[in-house]
Amino acid sequence: MRLLPSKKVHPLIIWFAVIVLINMLGVIGFMIVENLSFFDAVYMTVITITTIGYGEVKPLSHNGRVFNIVFIITSFTTITIALAWLTRYIASGEMFIYLKNRKLMKMLENLNNHVIVCGFGRNGQQAAKTLKSHKLPFVAIDYREKNIDDFLKNDSSLIYIKGDATDDALLVQAGIDRAKGLICALPTDADNVFVVLSARALNPKIQIISRSAQASSIAKLKKAGADNVIMPDRIAGTHMATLLSKPDVIEFIDYLSGEEGESINIESVAYEQLHISIQNSTLKEVMEWEKTGMTCIGVKDKDGKFIISPSEDTLISPGMKVIVLGSKEQIRKMKHNLINVK
Repeated sequence: MRLLPSKKVHPLIIWFAVIVLINMLGVIGFMIVENLSFFDAVYMTVITITTIGYGEVKPLSHNGRVFNIVFIITSFTTITIALAWLTRYIASGEMFIYLKNRKLMKMLENLNNHVIVCGFGRNGQQAAKTLKSHKLPFVAIDYREKNIDDFLKNDSSLIYIKGDATDDALLVQAGIDRAKGLICALPTDADNVFVVLSARALNPKIQIISRSAQASSIAKLKKAGADNVIMPDRIAGTHMATLLSKPDVIEFIDYLSGEEGESINIESVAYEQLHISIQNSTLKEVMEWEKTGMTCIGVKDKDGKFIISPSEDTLISPGMKVIVLGSKEQIRKMKHNLINVK
């Protein structure tokens, strides 16, 4: 769907206002010139504008006939032009675009905890596909219409804003104050730095992942506020080399993180999300509470360090996270049983 970021008065409102104004002029004119009641003036105005030809409420005076001649010419000309314009507006498809954009605006207003993808080239589109496979709502921002059109060929439900992501107004329109994350995948590092700075200022709590083409830009992006910086070329090279040395391991990881492995998920459960009865408990107690069949593959301590294959005696304390592996159904049960919903 396409969003046209415009706040101009809609043409349909102008058209409706013109029709109302013509009717008001007719009613007021007949009331003043012929001293008619409001209802009689409305009746005279309607039969005059519609040219139905019903009889007059009472014979018109000389001044009344002069007013009626001027009113007939003015109203007929104005309404004819207005109807021609309305027909052209509907036939050209502008009305359809307006209604579609109104629907999109409502969808954006209702979004919460979504992801904003700035830049919808190869990296942005791949990120979007992964987000969709993980059922995470997202909004794409890109001024290059071809990138959007290419994606729409396979996914007509795409929500997007056409425009420059470096414009703060578009970030606000995308709901950055309610978003959980932002993926910055613009072509140039300078634009990525600018967007990261703006996003961090607009939402200090948002998680920001940025693309970087040059190694020298990583420090700048992190200083600007990016939580993580990714170099696609470096990752691709490492990935290809590792496929030769450890093919089975990499293929398994790809299966878990890719679209094929949609039924298998890795989930992070923070201490604060655990049910109160198992907070400050050992890992064994956490994993055995109302068993879901999940497998713990690691723990992240309060200092951000990962402990791979932790012992069952590991105490889960404030600031820590438990990394678990399981099927989609097991993930659902875990969230229902383990997580303390507030």
